[in-house]
Amino acid sequence: MRGTRGFIMLAAVVAVVAGAASRADEPQPNPPPAAKEPVPPPSVTIIGPSDAHGVLGRDVRSPTNENMGRIVDVIVDRTATVRAAVIDFGGFLGVGSRKIVVDWNALHFGRVNEKSDAITLELNKAQVAAAPEFKEGAPVVVLGASGSLLPLGER
Repeated sequence: MRGTRGFIMLAAVVAVVAGAASRADEPQPNPPPAAKEPVPPPSVTIIGPSDAHGVLGRDVRSPTNENMGRIVDVIVDRTATVRAAVIDFGGFLGVGSRKIVVDWNALHFGRVNEKSDAITLELNKAQVAAAPEFKEGAPVVVLGASGSLLPLGER
């Protein structure tokens, strides 16, 4: 009987070890998920209807009220600072026009309450006509009114 009892004890130990080993292979239950922190609300700024206006598509006029074209794009640098505006200049109904770039500081937004109000450019028609044409992918030549535009690294 002693041999049988030893065999039964050995079988019991093997069963316990085998059971523990098989439970180690089973996926363990995930711990409860950590409580998520509430997402803070976005910041909100209220701008009155007479305090700010879009500029794309706005007419640009010289100080002597000459038609200088319309703003078709705005150029910003790597720091998101507005540097210049692209103006579609010359031509008639888009035929014969070309794009030029002017220093943002050469534009004046004094009276732009209505969509029909123009933005004033500190340059005259001859100065703008002499400016090089803006071409995507090429270096941008910015026409400045008072030489106030500095290269990117010197701001």
